[in-house]
Amino acid sequence: MSYAVIKTGGKQYKVKSGEILKIERLPDSKPETKIEFTEILAYGDDKSIEVGSPDISGAKVEADLIKNSKNRKILIFKKRRRHNSRRKNGHRQEYSMIRINKIFSKDGKILSEAEKVSKKPQKEETKEAVNK
Repeated sequence: MSYAVIKTGGKQYKVKSGEILKIERLPDSKPETKIEFTEILAYGDDKSIEVGSPDISGAKVEADLIKNSKNRKILIFKKRRRHNSRRKNGHRQEYSMIRINKIFSKDGKILSEAEKVSKKPQKEETKEAVNK
């Protein structure tokens, strides 16, 4: 199973094809668009690995943007006892959810590719099945 280590949003992620992850929100991005990550720090499989110094030029990872959203609210509460002083603040971090499709080596050949995801038609329930 091939993997790659990408850098985005000031963080590093070890990704495999077909994997879904939450990353820092990508600016000016719309859902269901293709994204390319060119800042690849390392890639490899079970037998061999290639590490860049600091990154590998020519290697890239393709992904689909599933959605942009916000995480749940984190509350920040500060209290100084016996001073009648308290402060409550909240924060919702924005994120982008992506699905990794392909991992390319520095030569441009595909190391691994995700299986195609097809939208399955929803089954319509008959009235007879619901009444039973």
